Amino acid sequence: MTKYERQGESRKFDPNFKGPIQNRGCTDILCCILFIIALMGYFAVGILAWSQGDPRKVIYPTDSRGQFCGQAGTKKPFLFYFNILKCASPLVLLEFQCPTTQLCVERCPDKHLTLMKAKLGSNEDRQYYQQYCKEAVDFTKVSSPEILRDGLCPAMLMPSKAFTRRCLPALGTRKGGVVVVGNETTFDDGQGVSINATDVLEASKKSNVVVEARQVAMRIFEDYTQSWHWILLGLVIAMVISLIFIVLLRFLAGIMVWVMIVLVILVIGYGIFHCYMEFASLKGEPGSDVTIRDLGLQTDFSVYLQIRQTWLAFMIILAIVELIIILLLIFLRKRLLIAIALIKEASRAVGHVMSSLFYPLLTFALLAVVIAYWAITAVFLSTSNEQVYKVFNNSECAYARQTCDPKTFNTSNISAQCPDAECLFAFYGGETLYHKYLILLQFYNVFLFFWCANFVTALGQVTLAGAYASYYWAFKKPEDIPAYPIFSSLGRALRYHTGSLAFGSLILSMVQVIRVILEYLDQKLKGAQNRFAKFLLSCLKCCFWCLEKCIKFLNRNAYIMIAIYGKNFCTSARDAFFLLMRNIIRVAVLDKVTDFLLFLGKLLIVGIVGIFSFFFFSGRIKAVEQAAPSLNYYWVPILTVVVGSYLIAHGFFSVYAMCVDTLFLCFCEDLERNDGSSERPYFMSPELHEILSKTKRQKSEAW
Repeated sequence: MTKYERQGESRKFDPNFKGPIQNRGCTDILCCILFIIALMGYFAVGILAWSQGDPRKVIYPTDSRGQFCGQAGTKKPFLFYFNILKCASPLVLLEFQCPTTQLCVERCPDKHLTLMKAKLGSNEDRQYYQQYCKEAVDFTKVSSPEILRDGLCPAMLMPSKAFTRRCLPALGTRKGGVVVVGNETTFDDGQGVSINATDVLEASKKSNVVVEARQVAMRIFEDYTQSWHWILLGLVIAMVISLIFIVLLRFLAGIMVWVMIVLVILVIGYGIFHCYMEFASLKGEPGSDVTIRDLGLQTDFSVYLQIRQTWLAFMIILAIVELIIILLLIFLRKRLLIAIALIKEASRAVGHVMSSLFYPLLTFALLAVVIAYWAITAVFLSTSNEQVYKVFNNSECAYARQTCDPKTFNTSNISAQCPDAECLFAFYGGETLYHKYLILLQFYNVFLFFWCANFVTALGQVTLAGAYASYYWAFKKPEDIPAYPIFSSLGRALRYHTGSLAFGSLILSMVQVIRVILEYLDQKLKGAQNRFAKFLLSCLKCCFWCLEKCIKFLNRNAYIMIAIYGKNFCTSARDAFFLLMRNIIRVAVLDKVTDFLLFLGKLLIVGIVGIFSFFFFSGRIKAVEQAAPSLNYYWVPILTVVVGSYLIAHGFFSVYAMCVDTLFLCFCEDLERNDGSSERPYFMSPELHEILSKTKRQKSEAW
C-alpha cells in the first residue's frame, strides 16, 4: 500500500496527467516582497555609493594637497616624498601616510643633489631641482634657509625609481650585502648630516607597508597582460572538451563512464610519475635539499619548484588521491553498473531537453552581473570617505596630529604658535552620519551579494528540475514533453516561486555571512594567546561549515520538489527530506555513486587541460616554445586555466547532476504513487524500472 493509498487517495490513471500537481499558485509571497524591498535597498546603496565614492583614491596616490597624481590629463603621474626618512616613523603604520610633504611630479629624480649644490650650481641644476618644489616657488629669489624653513623644496634629492606610482629610492646591494642607493652608500641630507643607505631602506619599506604584496600583484597583473589570450584559448578548449564529453555521454554513456574512470587513473598516475622524475632529477643539485620551512615565504614562487621537498609533497598528495579513487572503485564495483544505467537514463532526458546544456551560460552571465555589481559597489563604498588633513611639524606643538583645514590653516592660531607646522593630507575618513554607518552599508552589500548569488543558483536549479520533471511525467515520451521545456520551467519559477527561491537563498545566505564573520574574527584572534577562544572559534567554524553543506543539500532537493509540486519552500523541504529518508538505500546506491562518477569526469577534464597548460606555459613543448609568453610566474596562467576549467566542467556536468537528482526524486515519487498496474502505471521507462529491481535486490546487502 502506497503513501497515497494510506491517505485515502484512490487515483486512476489519466493519460493527460503531466505531473503530481498541475494547478499552481504563488508561494512564499511575504519573502518575495521582502526580497524585492531588499533589492530596491541594494540599488539605493549602489546609487549612494556611486554618488559619494571616487575610485581614483584606489588607482592614484594622493599628494599633501589632496590631489591625485596621474589622473587623466595630468603630466605629473608620480608621488614624490620631500623627506623619505620620515616614512620610517611609526605614524606611517597607524595612518598609512608619511609625515612629510608629498608632491606630484612628472618624473622621479635620477641623481643625488642637495639644495645648496643646486643653488650654487649651473642653471641646468636649478631648473632640474625646481621641478621638485612646490608650485609658484621662485627658486632663484628665495634663499635656502627660507626655502627649508617654509618647506617649499626638499633638502635633498636622491636617485629614485617609480613603483606603484611612487618615487622610492633606487635601492640595490653590492657584494657582501652592502645596501646602496644608486651607487652610493651614504648621502648628504642637505643640512650637513650624513645619511646611511640602510636608513633609506627602512624608510622606503615603511613608506608603503604592502610594497612586497603590491610588487607580486604587479608581476601577476603583468603576467595576465602577456598571457590572457592563451588563458582564454585554454578555457575555450576546456569548454569544447566538456561539450564533447556531454555529447558522447548522450550516445555512449556506458563506454564513456569506463573511459573516464581509466583515464582519470592514468592522468593521476602520470602526475605521480612526473613528480618522481622531477624529484629524482634534483638529487645532488645545490640547494635542492633545503626544506620549505627553511625557505620561508618567497615572492618568487618558482623557487619552491627547485627544491626536492616540493615535488615529494606533490607526489605524496597525488598518490593518496589515486589510492582513494582506486579503493572507492573497488568497494563500489557492484553499484557502478547501476549508476551507469541511471546516467544512461539521464542521457536520454538530456537528449530530449538539449537546450538545458546551454542554460549554465545564463547562470554564469547572471552571476557575473551580481559579482560585478557587488565589486563595483564595494569599491565605491570604500572610496567614499572624505580627505582628512592633520597638523605635521618637526618641533614641539600642542596641535600636533590634530585635524586641520588647509584653506584656513595659514590664518589660524596653529600656524602662529607652531611656525614649522604644515596642514597635510593624512588619510581618508569622515565624521558625517553617512561615514559613521559606512561599515553597515558594506555589510549590507556583502549580505545582498550572497543572497542574490544564491538566488541565481536556486533559479537555475528549479529551472532545470522543472524541465527534467516535465520529461519524466510525460507518459508518452517525447510526444507529451512541452515544446520549450526550459523556457516553460523558467517562466513557472519566476511567476510562481520567486518567494520560495528567495526564502531558501536567504537561509543559506545567513549561514554564509556568519561564516564570513567567523573568518574575520579568526584573523583578528591570530595573535591572541587565549587558546579557549581559538578552540571555540574553530568549533563554530566547523559547525557552520557542516550546516552550510546540509542546507545546500536540503535546498537542492526542496527546489526539485517545488518544480514538481509547486508547494512552498518549507513544505517542499519537509517532503524532500522524508522522501529521501524513506529511500535512503537508493540514495546511497544510486545518487551518491552517480555524483562520484560525474566528479571523475570533471577531474579528468581539469587534469587534461592542466597538464597541457603546464607543459605549454613552462616552455617544455619544443614545437611551440617560441609561442609561449615570457612570464614572471608561469603558475599564474596555469592556475587560472585549471580553476576556470573546473568551473566550466562543473557548469556542464551540473546539468547532468541536476538531471540525475530530479529523475531520482521523481522515480521515488512514482514508486509511492503507482504500482505498475493498468490503473496506476509507472511513468518511468522500462530501463529505469530495471534499475529499481537491481536496487531492491541489493537491500539485503550491507549498506
